[in-house]
Amino acid sequence: MFNNIAPGYDFLNRTLSLGTDRIWRRKLRKMLDVANPAVVLDVATGTGDLAIECAKKRKSREIIGVDISEKMLEKGREKIERKHLGDRIDLRYGDSENLEFESNTFDAVVVGFGVRNFENLERGLREMHRVTKPSGNVFILDFSMPRNMFIRTLYRFYFFRILPFIGKIVSGNNHAYRYLPESVSNFPQYEQMTSLMNKIGFANAVYKSLTFGIAVIYSGVKN
Repeated sequence: MFNNIAPGYDFLNRTLSLGTDRIWRRKLRKMLDVANPAVVLDVATGTGDLAIECAKKRKSREIIGVDISEKMLEKGREKIERKHLGDRIDLRYGDSENLEFESNTFDAVVVGFGVRNFENLERGLREMHRVTKPSGNVFILDFSMPRNMFIRTLYRFYFFRILPFIGKIVSGNNHAYRYLPESVSNFPQYEQMTSLMNKIGFANAVYKSLTFGIAVIYSGVKN
């Protein structure tokens, strides 16, 4: 599915979110900058937008991005080449639930709109925990359902009616943009997600709501 929508993926992200996805990634990067990790893993990197954002402001930071979609990675490598970041960002094919890296490798692990796509969420989170160094950080950015009923109603109308229609017209893929709202609805959110992170071993897991709860950043520290 992601290979099929890769050509128009970035354009649709900008269009369907009205550019807000860039602001959300910037907020995650600022949280990452406080932790100031030297080596970062970007899980489910897609076309590399979060990896590119994380490379800003810290010119010595090294980032490895992994994704299971080769077509997404191809688009990401093209962007990285245009931005002359090839010496700092390395995009690789890889399974997020079976990472090829040794334990305790990365100072921080980040994910942008990827954990909903894990076949087994707990297994994917355990892999992220395994490759993070002790006292290292994890930051997870993803969509959520707003808690305010008025905002939630508007959001659900847009998410389930408007977004799939536009996505189908632009990408030609009806399933992909119906899958997105369905995956958000079925994904553990807020306290459910932080409880799961704590269970796996990310201490003091917390969440930060963005744009009325349309998106959330979850963060924690490896015990």
